[in-house]
Amino acid sequence: MSRTATRIAWIAAIAVLVAVCATTPQFFTINNAKAILASASIVGLAALGATFIMIVGSIVSLATAQIMSVIAMVFLAAQGLGLVPAILLALLAGAVILGIQGALVGFWSANPVVMSIAVAFALTGIATMATGGTTVYPPANDFAVLNSLPFGIPLSVIVFLAAAVVAELVLRRTVRGQQIYLVGENRAAARAAGLPVPSSIVYGWVAGGLLVAVGALFLASFNATATINLGGTVTIDAIAAVLAGGNAISGGRGSAHRTVGGTLAIAIIADVLLLRGFSTGAQLLVKGLLVLGFVIAVHVQSNRGSR
Repeated sequence: MSRTATRIAWIAAIAVLVAVCATTPQFFTINNAKAILASASIVGLAALGATFIMIVGSIVSLATAQIMSVIAMVFLAAQGLGLVPAILLALLAGAVILGIQGALVGFWSANPVVMSIAVAFALTGIATMATGGTTVYPPANDFAVLNSLPFGIPLSVIVFLAAAVVAELVLRRTVRGQQIYLVGENRAAARAAGLPVPSSIVYGWVAGGLLVAVGALFLASFNATATINLGGTVTIDAIAAVLAGGNAISGGRGSAHRTVGGTLAIAIIADVLLLRGFSTGAQLLVKGLLVLGFVIAVHVQSNRGSR
């Protein structure tokens, strides 16, 4: 497929999406726009975290939903300590949980997909034992400030966009960010060039963990309670958002601003399906097909670029 054909395909897809949105009742309303942005911001923060992991060449994590759920439970349970300590504890949990996985991938070459599946089961088991399978209720409601609407915009949206800017600067303007790209592009070549491959991988996973934790803060604040199932479909939503933005699942190529675009596209599609009365199963099917389509498109484009 030529570059021109690819552009035509993307333009056609965007035109179809716009047409569907225009014919969907209640889509072009202020309340619906706020709903799209709010849902996109939480998934988007998780997707930004997945972007770091994907760029560094670790494919994807299939435990994002469980990780966010556990962090949300930690955040709400720690409300008795005060809002700031609870936030710091949640961020630490995200960095540690993802950092350990990054260390296993970087220093011991663990398979990230298999490892993340194991982590998902382990976190589910630990959370269930710790809570007895019950819902976590916060002892205080200081977290309500995270649901505020500065200038009429959800705080989560502002934080998401700010996080995207910071993530882009880290990836493009720092030495470690450039190392992440090089390691993701060709790990063997990066190692031969003397780059700190293991620590770069850990850095990518820790950065991803911090972003996922920020998303978990808003997820917990929005719901006010937490269970191990709180994350819902955020794993596939985050993966779909990253791929929809054109980030390469093979690593070495991608950006935060691409992920922002992909996140908004997935959020709009999900909203249209919801407004048109599609069932949850149908929504998941469409998202799955979209992920497959994006993977194929990026693969074809990568092969064409390598020739």
